[in-house]
Amino acid sequence: MNQRIIRNARIVTASDTFLGCAVVEGGSFRAIDWGGSSSPAAEDWEGDWLLPGLVEMHTDNLEKHLVPRPGVIWNATSATVTHDAQCAAAGITTVLDSIVIGDMDQGGTRSQTYQTSIDALHACREAGLMRVEHLLHLRCEVSAPDIVENFERYADDPLVELVSVMDHTPGQRQWRDLAKYRRYSERNGSLRDEEYERMVRERTEQQARFAARHRAQVVAGCHARGIPLASHDDTEIEHVALAREEKVAMSEFPTTVRAAEAARAAGMAIVMGGPNLVKGGSHSGNVAAAELAARDLLDILSSDYVPSSLLQSAFLLRDQLGWTPPRAVATVSLNPAQALGLPDRGEIAPGRRADFIRVREVGGMPVVRGAWCRGERAF
Repeated sequence: MNQRIIRNARIVTASDTFLGCAVVEGGSFRAIDWGGSSSPAAEDWEGDWLLPGLVEMHTDNLEKHLVPRPGVIWNATSATVTHDAQCAAAGITTVLDSIVIGDMDQGGTRSQTYQTSIDALHACREAGLMRVEHLLHLRCEVSAPDIVENFERYADDPLVELVSVMDHTPGQRQWRDLAKYRRYSERNGSLRDEEYERMVRERTEQQARFAARHRAQVVAGCHARGIPLASHDDTEIEHVALAREEKVAMSEFPTTVRAAEAARAAGMAIVMGGPNLVKGGSHSGNVAAAELAARDLLDILSSDYVPSSLLQSAFLLRDQLGWTPPRAVATVSLNPAQALGLPDRGEIAPGRRADFIRVREVGGMPVVRGAWCRGERAF
């Protein structure tokens, strides 16, 4: 059985940080110890960090490769393997690709790519092309007319590990600020006033017709299948109260302090975006991740649309918020793994799956020097 011995590494476990050694055997950690190793075969990590492989529960990064320019749809296999390589280079060893399966923009690029992206994910896994483990996060736009049909089509896919219910209707939740919503809507081209106003009116009407009924159906379908649920962009206490009634486990990207406080009181895990923390605020004008972290209202970080932000965010929690390395690293490894029901990973400990990364700090920036998934080198 292949064995790897690592020495002189700064190891971060769930509760401690120390200079020590680790033994990997058969795809798992066999031993983690303080001090050195006398084995001549031991690899000297020169004081670099030995961290658990990062667990990403919500990334839109695949979309950037599927649609690299407005109106350009790329080959799904090429997009998938390129996205996979970027995740590995960012230290992510478990990634839930977030796929929007109900789109308010009927005929838009998401409507055109969700089926091919899911098919490509399966094909690439089966062909052994993936460096790290990819699973599915179904993002369900509850105001979309076709969401229930699409949910039922994919909910029994064995790769589905998370479903989020979301509502991007302008004027509420993430898009309370209609000026910011318009700028976002016009990112691929300007709209005349009458076109924009018609779009807002149509989407508000769709919400009134579909949102409550569709959300209830998706939630019921998840509970029947035992799929973890997240509520997206909670803004008001009432949003969290609804999620609590629905037995939703996670509040994903709450947009206000009051919503995050309500989620904490309800026992929901609070998820925020790494780019929000790295950039010092939300691109939508919502609450800053750093403010929630300072208030102890942050449990899990997601790279959202920048894979490298996940590792950087953990180090920012240490440097800017004073969090200990175990607490900071848990937000990008152990906490998401536990929330998703993946108990075999997310921690450097004997018996855990050997998903781990080697990190060196260069000028205050954490740089991934190597990544391993199930003990096999991925980057």
